[in-house]
Amino acid sequence: MKINDLKFPYPEELVATSPQRPSRVMWVENNQPTEISLTSLMEKIQSGDVLVVNNTRVLKRRVFSGDVEILFLKQTSDLDWEVLFPSKKFKVGQTLELPLGVTMTLQEKGRPQKVSLNQAVTEDYFQKVAELPLPPYIQKARNARHTVDADESWYQTAWAKEPGSFAAPTASLHFSKSDMDQLRSKGVNIVEVTLHVGLGTFLPVTAEDLNDHDMHEEYVEISSASWNTVQNTREAGKLIWSLGTTTTRSLESAAGGLLQGSAIEGFRGFTKLLIQPGYEFKIVQRLLTNFHQPESTLLALVSGFSSLETVKTCYLWAIERKFRLFSYGDLTAWSK
Repeated sequence: MKINDLKFPYPEELVATSPQRPSRVMWVENNQPTEISLTSLMEKIQSGDVLVVNNTRVLKRRVFSGDVEILFLKQTSDLDWEVLFPSKKFKVGQTLELPLGVTMTLQEKGRPQKVSLNQAVTEDYFQKVAELPLPPYIQKARNARHTVDADESWYQTAWAKEPGSFAAPTASLHFSKSDMDQLRSKGVNIVEVTLHVGLGTFLPVTAEDLNDHDMHEEYVEISSASWNTVQNTREAGKLIWSLGTTTTRSLESAAGGLLQGSAIEGFRGFTKLLIQPGYEFKIVQRLLTNFHQPESTLLALVSGFSSLETVKTCYLWAIERKFRLFSYGDLTAWSK
């Protein structure tokens, strides 16, 4: 697949800057889009079906030095970190002042950059001074670099508990704990997996052909109980609903033998699975996800689940009807 195949035009004013509850839902069945309510969507998830959710929690790791934004990615020693920031105008050895007396020295350029601090920082430091890493397109649409107080709840799922992500699994933002309780009460199995959304979320695809793209790796954990519930559900002829591209990559990575472990002990490990048209899905039968940016691997995944032609036709249909786009935008539901 060529990256140019994943282009589509959209008006900037449709980029959502806050959630809307309940969200609008684009339901796609037999390649045809219709608008349904969130309540109607939940009614389609039947007793005995499984809904798989991602329980990752977004880290507060975005720290400012004046107007310079630094995303702290990975601690490599007590004082050394890998970060992502606009380092072009900085020289190796140059120091930046961070909040609370911390200084950061650039040691090596690249993507990510390597830096050292003058003192160790803990999770408590980030809780005090850092912000959630909102996508740049939300910052642009708001014309504001910093988060607002409400983002603390808006940009975490209702069941977020395993810290480790640099972006939210945003399909889950459409649902509350009471929604999950309602589904459980009618016999739907809610299954949790963990996938920590990684650096690739922030980096553009630069290869002209997706086959040449070095897919970012993301850490996945699936318990044996979760996996066996999924397998038993499929064997019983019921449906596997995947809430988001992250849960989809998790399940398909395990099914494809890309993770360590087994059905007895569970699965864990890093996945670099790139799903695009031509991929044969082994687990997921219904995909719930947001509208995704042009030229993204997430859009390629949805195109692999449906088809590129259908996705482009449905996106155009939704844009004409002013559906809200991207992380805080509306929900899409795809039926195979």
